[in-house]
This record gives sequence, C-alpha cells and structure tokens, in this order.
Amino acid sequence: MNTKLLKEQYNLKKKIIKNRLKEFKLVKGKDVFYELCFCLLTPQSNAYKCDECVTILRNKGFMSNDFEISNILREKTRFYKNKSKYLIEFKENKKILNELKKIKENIVKREFLVRNVKGIGYKEASHFLRNTGHRDLAILDRHILKNLVKLRIIKEVPKSLGASKYLEIEDKFSKFSSKVGISMDELDLLFWSMETGKVFK
Repeated sequence: MNTKLLKEQYNLKKKIIKNRLKEFKLVKGKDVFYELCFCLLTPQSNAYKCDECVTILRNKGFMSNDFEISNILREKTRFYKNKSKYLIEFKENKKILNELKKIKENIVKREFLVRNVKGIGYKEASHFLRNTGHRDLAILDRHILKNLVKLRIIKEVPKSLGASKYLEIEDKFSKFSSKVGISMDELDLLFWSMETGKVFK
C-alpha cells in the first residue's frame, strides 16, 4: 500500500466515513452504556459478533436487570468468563460515565477510563471514545497496526503494546494523519473498510 492508493480509497468512501463519524456524535444516554459494553467485549474477538451480543444484552435490559450473561457471551466472544465479570463490575459502577462527562480533554478521559474500568486498556478506551463522538485518539487494533506497517509508519506489529509503546505509535500515526490530510478517525474506518468491505465502528 502507498499514500496514493490510500487517498484514492478515501475519496471513494469519504462521504460514508464522514457520515459515520457524525452518527457517533449522536450516541447518548443508554447507548453510551452499551457502547462501552461493546468495547469491553471486542479484545481478540469478532466485532460483528460482539455487536450481536450487545444487541441481546440490550433487548434483555442488561443495564437495569440482573440475569446470567456468561452463556450469552460464550456464543459470541472469547474469554467470556473474564468479560462477564468486567461487564457486571462496570454495570455496578456505571455512574463512572457521569464522572467521565465532567472531564474536558479526550486524552484525560482515556486515562480516566483505563484507571477506573476493569478490562479497558488504551485501545478499548480510545475505541469507546471515538464511538461516542470524541476525536483524535488512535485505536491501535491489529488491523490498524498491520496497515501502519504496510505504509512504513512502523517497522513491525509490536508483540506487546504497553502504555509508552502505544503513545509512541499513536504519535507516529498522528503525524502521518496530518501529512496526508486524513484524520486518524477517518483512517481507522478506512482501513477497516479496505479489509472488510464495510464501514463499521
């Protein structure tokens, strides 16, 4: 891949990508709660199946009702036992979302989520924030990292991604984004669509 091909693909999908980002800004109320549930489920799991799982949880009223969720998660996501615990713990402490609203800076919001929601790392926190209308945070999932290698922004996909390494790659991604004139949020959706054929979330 090169920047010429990237820009060509972006121009083809620019409208749908920008509309998707506008939709993220409209996520409010209960949808914010379920969006965080989605991001808690996604690590090393299929995003579409995780979305199906959240739809089931939503239809059953997980936010307000108590019921066994591990069997639901087992069919849709990996590490379902741990993720069941994370979801229940978050549900019991969902007031944390009110605290999050008080924070102005997106980077500080991300740090707050990482510190206060079990099962959330930089990638998941960035994903949640992007999906609820926040901008300019890198979601360094494997599909992003692989494309950053193809574009020679990084040499290889790191074996582990601690905080310092995450921020280092995010900085390189941000500089590349500025260079090509396409935001990181748009590039994320573009990379995803180039691999799957769909602009998802």
